[in-house]
Amino acid sequence: MRLKSKRKGVRQSSIDMTPMLDVVFQLILFFLVSTTFAILPGIKLNLPESHTSEGTSNQGITITVNEDGLMFFNDTEVTMETLGAQLRAYDTGDVKKSEFPVSLEADAQVTNGKIVKIFDVIRENGYAVINLRTATEK
Repeated sequence: MRLKSKRKGVRQSSIDMTPMLDVVFQLILFFLVSTTFAILPGIKLNLPESHTSEGTSNQGITITVNEDGLMFFNDTEVTMETLGAQLRAYDTGDVKKSEFPVSLEADAQVTNGKIVKIFDVIRENGYAVINLRTATEK
């Protein structure tokens, strides 16, 4: 004997979750890709420590000198002779060169004489706002 269902004509429905999971996955990928990361130079430095240092913005020009004496203008390797040309050619936009920030990152092993020479080249090219980057004391 066959039993008849009382729910004649009623279909059982189900929700397909695949499109919703695709959208959620796409959103996760979008936020992972569009997240801003701190831009740190790929140059390994042992910055001198200071307990009176203050934070500054990373905008502007960054001149980096490592312990081997290699010098970088932002990410481009330069020499003492080509540094002046790079500074002259840099477009500061609407900001005057005398107000445009220049950050100097020098390894703790770089001599004071080399730092003074770099300062001279920077000032000769019209830049007056120069920040020395240091590490905070532990």
